[in-house]
Amino acid sequence: MKDMPAMPADTPAALLELAAKTVTELQALQSRATEALRALVAPAGKPQADLLEEHQHAAHALSWLTTYVESIRQLAAWASRLSEAGTLGRAEALILQIGLGEYLTQIAGGIPMSQTEFARLSDLGLDWTPGDEARALMRGNTPAARAELVRLMQDNHGRATFGASGLDEDLEMIRDQFRRYAEDRVIPNAHEWHLKDELIPMEIIEELAELGVFGLTIPEEYGGLGLSKASMVVVTEELSRGYIGVGSLGTRSEIAAELILCGGTDAQKAKWLPALASGEILSTAVFTEPNTGSDLGSLRTRAVKDGDDWVVTGNKTWITHAQRTHVMTLLARTDPNSTDWRGLSMFLAEKTPGADDDPFPTPGMTGGEIEVLGYRGMKEYELGFDGFRVKGENILGGEPGRGFKQLMETFESARIQTAARAVGVAQCAAEIGMRYAIDRKQFGKSLIEFPRVADKLAMMAVEIMIARQLTYFSAWEKDHGRRCDLEAGMAKLLGARVAWASADNALQIHGGNGFALEYTISRVLCDARILNIFEGAAEIQAQVIARRLLD
Repeated sequence: MKDMPAMPADTPAALLELAAKTVTELQALQSRATEALRALVAPAGKPQADLLEEHQHAAHALSWLTTYVESIRQLAAWASRLSEAGTLGRAEALILQIGLGEYLTQIAGGIPMSQTEFARLSDLGLDWTPGDEARALMRGNTPAARAELVRLMQDNHGRATFGASGLDEDLEMIRDQFRRYAEDRVIPNAHEWHLKDELIPMEIIEELAELGVFGLTIPEEYGGLGLSKASMVVVTEELSRGYIGVGSLGTRSEIAAELILCGGTDAQKAKWLPALASGEILSTAVFTEPNTGSDLGSLRTRAVKDGDDWVVTGNKTWITHAQRTHVMTLLARTDPNSTDWRGLSMFLAEKTPGADDDPFPTPGMTGGEIEVLGYRGMKEYELGFDGFRVKGENILGGEPGRGFKQLMETFESARIQTAARAVGVAQCAAEIGMRYAIDRKQFGKSLIEFPRVADKLAMMAVEIMIARQLTYFSAWEKDHGRRCDLEAGMAKLLGARVAWASADNALQIHGGNGFALEYTISRVLCDARILNIFEGAAEIQAQVIARRLLD
């Protein structure tokens, strides 16, 4: 490596040329890794569940490698678009340089899956000797580059999103609108809501309804705005930057609407979609059970036909915003002879919204709050059903046995949403960390002047942009009618890790003050932690990605 040229950080065109060649090299490495895993877990051609579990380290190494390859590809594509538009500035070039250098180095040495677990090529029985272009790029993440990036970040202090996003004018207008809303109505109040463990005020929900948040992607013929998934990502990101609870409010209607649009009858679409879009009714997803977690196929809550209606018996847990809602997308077993996903059905189960003194007034239904560390604004509940009645007309699609497949159709949008929430939380942490690093003085100067503090902020900015571009790409694929479960899963996997790293490092910048409840970063850390768990825990997500890669 001694004869390699210095990193061409001041020549964006040369940097992009190196990146393009390196992406080709990485795609070949990814192909080798895929075939290595196939040899381990699919000796007869089809992946075997027992072998996938036995070789989980190899499977997850492939998932993370593929996520990194796509991340590098999307980061380079973002920079190329900016270059063609004449908007690739110094800050963006540094983000590209540092991001490529760091992620390539991690591919070679070990990709962090968590604080103590790494995905290594050796897990797949592979090694990799980077080519000349890759080796040149690996020199890019230097202390000087990180220091310069942080200086530019200070010059732009106060901007919600550092570095050009690469979005079109319409999406940037949407971002500005919801950024202002978050600044005015969410950020000043979010920490108090958290500390008091309060539900987000109905006033906020009504304002979001007026802004169209609940009908953002619902077609205009059903009373929605008919906008793209990309617009949903931008709105979710900005609202989550204010507070993850507010950013997640739209997720409830997004999941319900997607279920109805994909699997509902014409009558169900006409009845439910306009009310969801307007915010007249609020929805919640009722899937998880106490003993199932991610194993939805083994659900035990049952629904038995009684005349034209269904009677539901069973228990559910981790149900978000259950008290206030009017309708539950409820997954239950309608075939008593089944033991897997094939006996499940989805219901649009109507309920009466509750109050604090009577949270679940609907007959046949009880519930209790689960106290949580963070993500408090909608609250979490355990629900019990005993003789709970659902109208026969409210089985989704008009026939039983289709519930699991209907749910699978929503996972792309749900995981894109979660990735967007993660980007927003990470951005929030970065901004809080930078403000504190500038304002806090130690040993006669601001914390931001110490290299390791500055390094933390620089890497937050870089990784947030990488996660952002991966999320935008998954939404773009969805908007263009392409299957994107792989892309959405990778965006969620990486975004959750980036959010946690950003929050953890921002708290570290605060030192002991970060551990005090009065400081906002303590809430953001708690909020960030859930992202690696819901909508598919990181370990499950990596397993799903690996299986998908072997299709």
